[in-house]
Amino acid sequence: MKHLRLSRRDDAEKPIFWTVSISRLSDLFRDITPEFDDDALIEPIHLGFEDAVRHIRERLETEPCDAVIAAGSNAAYLKSRLPVPVVIARASGFDVMQALARARKISDQVAVVTYQESMPELIELQSAFGLALVQRAYVTEQDARAQISELKASGIRVVVGPGLVNDLAEEAGLTGIFLYSAASIRQAFEDALEIARLTRLESGRARGNADTRRARHGLADLRGESAAMEQTRHAIQLFARSPATVLIQGETGSGKELAAQALHRESLRARQPFIAVNCGAVAESLLESELFGYEEGAFTGSRRGGHAGLFEAADRGTLFLDEIGEMPLSLQTRLLRVLEEREVVRVGGTRPVPVNVRIVSATHCDLDQRVADGRFRADLFYRLGVLRLTLPPLRERREDVIGLAQWHLKQALAALGARPHANLHAELAACAPLLENYRWPGNVRELRNLMERLALFLASTPLQALSPSFLLGVAPELGGASSAPSSPPASAMPQRTPAPPAAAPTPEDAARALARCGGNRQAAADQLGISRTTLWRLMRREKPPGM
Repeated sequence: MKHLRLSRRDDAEKPIFWTVSISRLSDLFRDITPEFDDDALIEPIHLGFEDAVRHIRERLETEPCDAVIAAGSNAAYLKSRLPVPVVIARASGFDVMQALARARKISDQVAVVTYQESMPELIELQSAFGLALVQRAYVTEQDARAQISELKASGIRVVVGPGLVNDLAEEAGLTGIFLYSAASIRQAFEDALEIARLTRLESGRARGNADTRRARHGLADLRGESAAMEQTRHAIQLFARSPATVLIQGETGSGKELAAQALHRESLRARQPFIAVNCGAVAESLLESELFGYEEGAFTGSRRGGHAGLFEAADRGTLFLDEIGEMPLSLQTRLLRVLEEREVVRVGGTRPVPVNVRIVSATHCDLDQRVADGRFRADLFYRLGVLRLTLPPLRERREDVIGLAQWHLKQALAALGARPHANLHAELAACAPLLENYRWPGNVRELRNLMERLALFLASTPLQALSPSFLLGVAPELGGASSAPSSPPASAMPQRTPAPPAAAPTPEDAARALARCGGNRQAAADQLGISRTTLWRLMRREKPPGM
């Protein structure tokens, strides 16, 4: 696997990670750590829960730490109690499949025990392949112990789960199968490096010489032969000639960042940095210092020498502000000043730093309405939207669905080491009514996710034909969709006012979607046609104060 390289020159400049584990997860952390020695300083902490919290809090008083890496209930406990980012290692679908394969070799009486919530994907697996599986979830160690005792009494012989569950299972005389793989732990380390990339832009890299993110996608990655996509690609080529700001509007999953990267690569700034930040995913307390940087001593915990913000890192290049509609009003004022004066002043500083940055922003919400509601500054809205690009939703370019499905399915099969069927195109063509009549609330992202799910089932049963009935078994949501009404493709050319979007989901809608999806947040977000960040915000609004 290709690791993200931070181009650090010595240990003093490397990010610092602490891995926290109390069970067999320690062995995986130990095995993977050497692979990242060139990128970070990584130290193990063999404690859990309150002992780990106490130990880490004491050390943070005198030592720096960029992120803590943990898993399962231990990670959830730490995340709510530590002032540093906690990266949670999560088991992938492949991990589950491999663990179940090992478990079935031992016994047919298998249970899967996971932290907090069960895995809805396993229900589909059970129905598709007739597997006998018992699923349980736990919250505390006492709860997990009680679940194991109950499973043993019911005749279960093998338990798949995280380290704590494995230890309790073996203590009860059952066989424990560890859920996590080396690939999942590597991904957690990669996620920690990404956090470090965002939060440790050193002043020496302010001009983007040593650590810049290059735009990886171009026009060719905006796939589709429909007239709407031809207009989109033409608009991007046209807008790339101008240094003016661009506002990209489109539904969740429609490819807004792909369009932003293509715009950068087509412009004269293509060889310069492309820096992206999701304004809705970064805590408000951190977003100001991330964008504008800070001087040494600006606040408790600030780094020696200060911190160059993303505007400085993107100098001479492009800064992509995703989910711009989520930016707090207080920061909108500062952003407007930067756009007008073309200089930034770091938090805690007084010296203006000139910057030459092209701003491309994106949103899935109705900014006109937010301006009317007083939630977004009108002057900033007009300043950001000198040029406007509206991306068409997938339901308005149904002629692209089969081609996109085939491409994403081939990519997903290749990632699993499986070969596509020789007649894959014909098989997908037979499924066209199901795929083309579905409304795709999550757009191309939802289609890609569905193809990855489908690839997992096809790879596990190579002789299985891709038929409409098999597709419905894997993706029953396709059968419940009504035919999408015919409508002309949305114009991708500049628009003064975008078409009014559908009514925004409410917290009650979020709760119902989560219930339908068995607690799977990504699936619920896809159903609602929103991002996971927006879903999280709706869930926070639903909770009563104090919870």
